[in-house]
Amino acid sequence: MLYVIGGKWKILILWNLKERTLRFSELKKLMPGITQKMLTSQLRELESDKIVHREVYAQIPPKVEYSLTQYARGLIPLLGKMCKWGKNHQDFVKQTSDQSVTLVE
Repeated sequence: MLYVIGGKWKILILWNLKERTLRFSELKKLMPGITQKMLTSQLRELESDKIVHREVYAQIPPKVEYSLTQYARGLIPLLGKMCKWGKNHQDFVKQTSDQSVTLVE
């Protein structure tokens, strides 16, 4: 399963699509730091794995929207738990990094 949603960007893409359908440019704005090439690559992989649905509208200018597949909606509770764990981990790291360190020579 990790190869399907692993990597730096895929979980963030899924999190952004969990409640709504988005266009490419909307997704990109929600993820500062991701390049157009990387976002395209990640979306193609997620589409290939049947996690993301790509809807192309026959109009000018072209319109493409991305959404989670019904199958992928089963990941939402897992993503929520991962997000909660991540926030708890951040708090833990902050708390433990504030502790004084004694150097021993």
